[in-house]
Amino acid sequence: MAKAKAKAKAKAKTPTPEPDRPAEDGFFRWDGTTLVVNILGKPAAREDAIGKVRGRQLMVSVTAAPKLGRATDHMVRFLAREFGVPPAAITVVFGRMSVNKQLRIENPTRLPDVFGT
Repeated sequence: MAKAKAKAKAKAKTPTPEPDRPAEDGFFRWDGTTLVVNILGKPAAREDAIGKVRGRQLMVSVTAAPKLGRATDHMVRFLAREFGVPPAAITVVFGRMSVNKQLRIENPTRLPDVFGT
């Protein structure tokens, strides 16, 4: 009986994310057909790359220098290719001049592997 209660309690702690509902501890969520992603940026990297999840943020490295928001602009163009959208479909919600960012990606046609697709 104790095993069954423990199993039921464990199931209750791990909610299944739904398209319009974020995972409570995730780095992304869906808002209708718009993907909202929390980013930890790394400017002046050796290559443009989508890295691992760190806490509630996705690590994204870009080669552009962190001057006047150029690294963020470069990141938007890089991520647009990765998600199969035009750069205009990506909005920087906050963090244009910071490594901590939130982006909204409208109607992505592809999702990188880190999103578990």
